[in-house]
Amino acid sequence: MKKVVVLTGAGISAESGLKTFRDSGGLWEGHDVMEVATPQAWNKDRALVLEFYNQRRKQSLKAKPNDGHLALAELQEDFHVSIVTQNVDNLHEAAGSSQVMHLHGQLSKSRSTLDPSLVYDIDGWELKEGDTCEKGSQLRPHIVWFGEAVPMMESAIAEAISADIFIVAGTSLVVYPAAGLLDFVPQTVPKYIVDPKLPEIRSTENMHLYEEPASTGLRKVREHIIKEHL
Repeated sequence: MKKVVVLTGAGISAESGLKTFRDSGGLWEGHDVMEVATPQAWNKDRALVLEFYNQRRKQSLKAKPNDGHLALAELQEDFHVSIVTQNVDNLHEAAGSSQVMHLHGQLSKSRSTLDPSLVYDIDGWELKEGDTCEKGSQLRPHIVWFGEAVPMMESAIAEAISADIFIVAGTSLVVYPAAGLLDFVPQTVPKYIVDPKLPEIRSTENMHLYEEPASTGLRKVREHIIKEHL
């Protein structure tokens, strides 16, 4: 069974109604992204950061997978599918995808500020000041903030290297290090790029470009892959 590796970004979640920083010009209720999504922000105003992620979590719990998520889940019927996502929601899992790697963490989880290996599921949407890990330390969102290392990056690179088919959907390929994953995919591997605003990328024989939303583009990619690679 051939291995399909998929890199997804904010665009696929936006189609399910989840706002992105780019939609709002990098602002959240008047706050710059650096005020709510950095280690410095956490140290400066913990309550604000917790409230920001509580509201995002509440929004995420109401969201439903769209046709793009469902098309990727259905690909598992014929291929080994590994999804590497920049998104922190669980829409891929809700759609039925079984192998999902979250590069930037998960909204539905918290982790210890003392011991990063202690990660917990959040019951509901709220994480509060005073919520602590088993060692007594305050819990923080299980999110990779701006300025922090991306712990899963090496594993993601390994996935890209091992791909028989590589798909990019809902990302402009400008957010690094995730955008660099494409560089690790072997040249001979077929690549499919799906986005309403296609990145400036060199077209090759193995490069297939779909200038449309993930919800419709991934359906077409699935059909093409089944026709060409089964």
